[in-house]
Amino acid sequence: MYFTDRGIEELESRRGEEEVSLGWVADQLRTFVDLNPDFEVPVERLATWLARLDDEDEDE
Repeated sequence: MYFTDRGIEELESRRGEEEVSLGWVADQLRTFVDLNPDFEVPVERLATWLARLDDEDEDE
């Protein structure tokens, strides 16, 4: 188990039943990076990875 799994598990247990838009998630990521600029690169990589998930399926 990675250390980050704890945060993911907390997110799932606290907010796992909620439905949110990807626009809302994007706004939260922007706010997080504004408050924590050192995390700009990892957040950008996560956002890009999420945005391109379906691209791999189209190539097959």
